Amino acid sequence: MSSDEVLKAVFPLLDVKDLARCMEVCKQWRDIAKDDYFWKCLCARRWPSICKRPNPTLTYYKLYQTFYKRQKRRKLLPPRLSFDDLEFFIDIWTDDRLIFSEVVPGPALLTGIKAPPPGICYMLRSHLEGPLYRMTLPIQPRFTIPFAQSASVSVLARRKDSNRVACVMNKPPFDYVDRSSCRALAFDYLDFSPLYPFISDTRAWVSLFFLDDGSEGVMDVFGIELDFCDAANSKEEVLWLLDMLDWK
Repeated sequence: MSSDEVLKAVFPLLDVKDLARCMEVCKQWRDIAKDDYFWKCLCARRWPSICKRPNPTLTYYKLYQTFYKRQKRRKLLPPRLSFDDLEFFIDIWTDDRLIFSEVVPGPALLTGIKAPPPGICYMLRSHLEGPLYRMTLPIQPRFTIPFAQSASVSVLARRKDSNRVACVMNKPPFDYVDRSSCRALAFDYLDFSPLYPFISDTRAWVSLFFLDDGSEGVMDVFGIELDFCDAANSKEEVLWLLDMLDWK
C-alpha cells in the first residue's frame, strides 16, 4: 500500500484539528487533506442533513471553515445619533404626587456623579467607581421617598435633529429596592420602530441611588442611573439602540 493510500485511509478518521495539523506537515499531506471527501466526513458528523443536499457552489472544506465556530463580533459602525442630539424628560412620582421633573441634556448623563455624598455604602461606591459604562445624573437638590410608599418613573427622549419623541419608560414602579446596595430599580420594555420587527424584549432600567440610615424611614435620593444593560454596554451601542426606537 502506497503512502497516499495510507493517508487516504486515515484522514477520514481524524477530527478537524488533527486534519488541519496534517495539512501543515508537507505539500503531499496538504494536497491529500484538502480532498473534499474528508471535509464531507467532518460536515456529516456536525451537520448530517446538509450532506443530503450537495451545494455545487460551496465545497465542504469551505463550508466547515466558515461555520464550524462562531464568527467574531463585528465592530459597530459609527452611530448616526449623538448624545448632543438628545434630551431626556425624566419624571418621578410617589403615588400620584410628582416629586422630580427635569429636562436632562444628553451630555449630562455622560458626566456622571463625580462627587458622591459622604456616607454612601461600599457596594454603591464600587458600582459608581467601576469600569463599566454608566449614564448617571446627580440630583440637586436631593429628594426623599418613604420606604413604605410606591414610586414610579417616566422617561421620554427627544431628538433635536428632528424634534421627534420616543418613550423609554412608561411609569413602571420601582418595585425592587435593594437596601444592601442602596438602589431602587424600575424597568420597562422598549418600543422599537416597525423597521426593526425582530427586535423585542429589550429593557430600559432606571436606578435611584440613595442614602440609607438603617431606619425604616426614607430613601434619601442623590442620583439616577439610566441603562440598557440587557443589550447595550457602551456609548456606541446605546446610541444605536436609541436610534432604533419608535420615534413619533
